[in-house]
Amino acid sequence: MKRYILTGTPGSGKTTILRHLAALGYPTVEEAATAVIADAHARGEDEPWTEPSFIDRIVALQRRRAAEPVDATSDVQFFDRSPVCTYALSTFVGHPISPALSAEIDRIAREHTYERNVFFVRNLGFCEPTDARRISFEDSLEFERVHEETYRAFGYDLIHVPAGPPHDRVSTIKAAL
Repeated sequence: MKRYILTGTPGSGKTTILRHLAALGYPTVEEAATAVIADAHARGEDEPWTEPSFIDRIVALQRRRAAEPVDATSDVQFFDRSPVCTYALSTFVGHPISPALSAEIDRIAREHTYERNVFFVRNLGFCEPTDARRISFEDSLEFERVHEETYRAFGYDLIHVPAGPPHDRVSTIKAAL
């Protein structure tokens, strides 16, 4: 199965695109960081991203989700982010790269877990805050830059998905397959 990553700035519409792809019958995997944040909030942690263990919790969930069997007729699967994104996040928030994250980056490279072409979803010109997304638009643009540099540094090729209506963005992705 070919596994493609959707990445980009927070609030760029990756989840919306992922849901549209799922509605078309593609198997999808939602972003792990959002689930880890929601779980931490439920336990009373207000800003889990300030804890270095946050990164390892994301890595563990990403690995579990990527290992889940896929019951689908499609030979393509889409992931909302990947361990490379977690590497960019660790860099952005100033956490050292943990041994667990480093090992996961090595594993996905060695096993060719994800396709080398990554769909880089461009920002929409704003970043709407949520419980899990507490970042200004200006900071989100810096985070976008860090993501782009990180993916390139690890040898991935970026396919830019420009801002626009979700169906146009999905069409861009489908055309690139």
